[in-house]
Amino acid sequence: MRRRSNRAAYDRATIAAILDEALFCHVGFSVENQPYVIPTIHARDGDHLILHGAAASRMLRIGSEGVPLCVTVTLLDGLVLARSAFHHSMNYRSVVILGTAREIVEREARIAAMRTLVEHVAPGRWAEVRPPSDEELVATRILTLPIAEASAKVRSGPPVDAEADYALGVWAGELPLRLEPARPIRDPRLDAAIQLPEYLANYRRP
Repeated sequence: MRRRSNRAAYDRATIAAILDEALFCHVGFSVENQPYVIPTIHARDGDHLILHGAAASRMLRIGSEGVPLCVTVTLLDGLVLARSAFHHSMNYRSVVILGTAREIVEREARIAAMRTLVEHVAPGRWAEVRPPSDEELVATRILTLPIAEASAKVRSGPPVDAEADYALGVWAGELPLRLEPARPIRDPRLDAAIQLPEYLANYRRP
């Protein structure tokens, strides 16, 4: 990382923590010199990132053919309000992964990958739901991307103003932001006897 290299982190623990907290990522790729960026759900499985979607997805098809991918994840932690317009910023944690993905084709490995994805979104959910059918597996394409060429970038703390601006009579500081779950909404067709599971009643991101 060249710009703002003081905010860079390359250790696996920092990268893994950001990937694990984030619920979705953006996948960048190029087709005939035309760039695309697609949002999708991801999950980390050790040293690999799992991506999935419809078997007809162009992004997943291109990725399975060995076209290089760029995956980005960003967590917004707050707004940074400075005394000057120029020094306004945001506190954030982000990860960029570059690499070539491989399609997961073995049936048991595909089911394991789907379990990882479901558990990433809602830990404890997989044990309750119906597993994917053979037809659903056929309709799904799953890629695994090594987390080898990856970097994190983190900004935290108060604004950094020009020294002369600290004397200005302008409020400055941070406005923290966080993702918090609201009260779950029951499916209108849900059996009234089925109670809200504990993992949803106490849902939190890592």
